[in-house]
Amino acid sequence: MHLFSLAFLTTHEVPPDEAVKIAAATGYDLVGLRFLPAAPTEAPYPILTDPALEARVKAALDETGIGIADIEIARLKPDTQVEGFRDFLALGQRLGAKNVLVAGDDPDHARLTETFAAFCDLAADYGLTGDLEFMPWTGVKTLPEAQAIVTAAGRSNGGVLIDGLHWDRAGGTVEQIRNLPPEMIHYAQICDGPKPYDPSDAGLIEIARGARLLPGDGGIDLKGMVEALPSDTVLSVEIPQLEKAKHMNAMDRAAEALERTKSLVTD
Repeated sequence: MHLFSLAFLTTHEVPPDEAVKIAAATGYDLVGLRFLPAAPTEAPYPILTDPALEARVKAALDETGIGIADIEIARLKPDTQVEGFRDFLALGQRLGAKNVLVAGDDPDHARLTETFAAFCDLAADYGLTGDLEFMPWTGVKTLPEAQAIVTAAGRSNGGVLIDGLHWDRAGGTVEQIRNLPPEMIHYAQICDGPKPYDPSDAGLIEIARGARLLPGDGGIDLKGMVEALPSDTVLSVEIPQLEKAKHMNAMDRAAEALERTKSLVTD
């Protein structure tokens, strides 16, 4: 019953309209697109300011029948004013997106809860969810921390985003996933990761952004993770492999990632 989405990072080097076409050609149901930089070193993404590119993405979506599962990335910092995300959310609505990846870059969880609640209120105006992704190097490091913030915010469109890599690195358990209210899980990200690994922030980030592994090639209990999720959870296939990208094109990498993910889920 799972639907499969081609995450932005898996084919990060291609423009968004091409990502939509690759998703369709390789058998995905959905696609994830990045509209805002994930790090200060990333350049702005032109789709927010280029109507022609937006039109090409819309045309690709209409032509292929692919939908947008999620848009990235809303970083909530100590000084964040959520009104600054209005254009980002409006673009997501125009293109038919469903979910928004949210990162909590604020160690003050009381303040972050207020910001997250305000973000969810704004996202709701555009028919979008806010999905808080825990990552060990951010202000929200674990699944229980993310769940506590989403619960305290009390917004019906608020969710917890489980990324298999971060779940494993944060010492997550299958029981933690099972204890999440199903309505908090709008989609999940899947990949494998090496073990042993460098547990420093730099080491974790290096793997997360460019050296993930195909399902079955690492040491993460992905089968246990997926079995603990609701059976209709959208699985976002997020497997950036920078070394492989030097000799394997985006289309082939997307196809391989989906094949390996489906093999894991249906085995």
